Amino acid sequence: MSGLDQARALALAIPAALLGGAYIAQYGFGLYPCEMCWWQRYPHFVAVGLALLSYVMVPHRVWAALAGLAVITSGLIGGFHAGVEYGWWQGITGCSSLPSSIDVMDVNAAPIVRCDVAPWDLFGISLAGWNFLISGIGGATILALAAYKK
Repeated sequence: MSGLDQARALALAIPAALLGGAYIAQYGFGLYPCEMCWWQRYPHFVAVGLALLSYVMVPHRVWAALAGLAVITSGLIGGFHAGVEYGWWQGITGCSSLPSSIDVMDVNAAPIVRCDVAPWDLFGISLAGWNFLISGIGGATILALAAYKK
């Protein structure tokens, strides 16, 4: 398998797996996303599209590399979000604090999800932190493989 083939496969598999995990966490385990969680998903959606384009559009390496950059973008957002969760810095959205009033009669309201509280962690690393690690390493690997010519 060539470096380009590996880059394209990873560019499709990594964001698809991370999005799949996010939706399983959301719908299977009730871990609803906050606003910053959504920000991390958007570049993964883009990465999947770019990875698919890398199979049909030339130059293939460029599309794969763009997908890798989208994966890295999600990871960087995840790193920022993890920093907010760990209290290293302030968030830039209103989801880092509770609203001043809540209408308890609105049973159709979405659950309130704060950006500065990690709802789950593994080995002390939140979901945003795992996205940072996996997307950062994965995206860099995609870029390296896309650049490798044999």
